[in-house]
Amino acid sequence: MMFAIGLLLTCQLAGESLTRLFGWPVPGPVLGLIFLFVLLLVRDRVQSDAKPIATTPLNEVCAFLLANLSLMFVPAGVGIVQEWSTLQRDGAALIIALVVSTALALSVTAIVFQILAARFSPEREG
Repeated sequence: MMFAIGLLLTCQLAGESLTRLFGWPVPGPVLGLIFLFVLLLVRDRVQSDAKPIATTPLNEVCAFLLANLSLMFVPAGVGIVQEWSTLQRDGAALIIALVVSTALALSVTAIVFQILAARFSPEREG
């Protein structure tokens, strides 16, 4: 179990270190998750007799973290309470920015999907 916790923390540390070292605009834990994914893929290719992840301590650690995920939102809630005056002052601008950026992201995603679906559709290959 300690190895699994160490593996998760090492991947997160590597991701955080790289994002800070190179100034990348990607959260360190996201990059760490990608590292973990690559490590698990390499593990399956190198070890042909590797046990499924569901039977390893890594699964237990991840299940525990996911079961207690709601605790991770406590610091965000404290930050909201702490910055309440800023939210009152700039809340409307923040809401408008969130709505516009979300709509823009959804629109671009839909357009790209339609272009790629038309390009790679089975009717076109025939």
